[in-house]
Amino acid sequence: MDINEIVVISGKGGTGKTTLVSSIVPFLKDLVIADCDVDAPDLNILFGDKIKHKQDFVGLQRAVINKDICINCGKCHKRCKFNAIAKEIIIDTTKCEGCGVCEYVCPVNAVEMKDSVVGKIFVSNTEYGDMVHARLIPGEETSGKLVAEVRKKAKKIATEKKMKNIIIDGSPGIACNVIASLTGVNQVIIVIEPTLSGLHDLKKVHEMVKRFRLSEYIVINKYDISEDELKKIEDYCNKENLEIVLKIPFNKKLVEAITKKAIPSLYEREFFENIGFYKFLHALNV
Repeated sequence: MDINEIVVISGKGGTGKTTLVSSIVPFLKDLVIADCDVDAPDLNILFGDKIKHKQDFVGLQRAVINKDICINCGKCHKRCKFNAIAKEIIIDTTKCEGCGVCEYVCPVNAVEMKDSVVGKIFVSNTEYGDMVHARLIPGEETSGKLVAEVRKKAKKIATEKKMKNIIIDGSPGIACNVIASLTGVNQVIIVIEPTLSGLHDLKKVHEMVKRFRLSEYIVINKYDISEDELKKIEDYCNKENLEIVLKIPFNKKLVEAITKKAIPSLYEREFFENIGFYKFLHALNV
């Protein structure tokens, strides 16, 4: 069975990406939710955190030194390009990149590369279906790998339960975690705001997305806060043949909804109807 995967991304944080995702969710049937913003997940706050399964996420391997065997020759310290091993042969795990050169050069096999737990993956029950989400330990890397694992688990659940849709709350920006959110999806929604950096954010995200040859849709949040910046964004979209499927005016009630842990599209039903939200959903063919 074909599964329709929709990802919502943005050029930077705070544009309303998660607000849009949470507003779409109640109107999708046969749904699995995937929160792939693993550095700052928050959909679980809105939809509830009734965790039914959790597991450790193993990232990079890191060096561990057996002091009982170590002869303090210093070869590992000299060869480490990341300055992760002090002269006293103490490893700074925040600098270790898991390259394994210390293990390779050690003459007495005192160094061992071991798996390190750098995050957690959760599966939770929500009113709208299963939600897969994760949390990366602050300061840790491999967020792209963690995003891939979240999507893999979401797709497994969707396949087993014969769900037709997966909606993905992606990370902001254009780093590896965003690329991991995009790979193999059917549709991409880019959320932007008409601010001084808005057009720049749109350009960098669009340049990345078009390499994947995916269907792109543009949503402009708080479109009425700057006519000049809005015009620049609209001109760029026309030039690049990007379809603006929804323009959301500034509304304090949406902030109020989020602070009350309410779904914006349900909290302000008339507002969403007036801005063409349901036509937007129809455009997504969901």
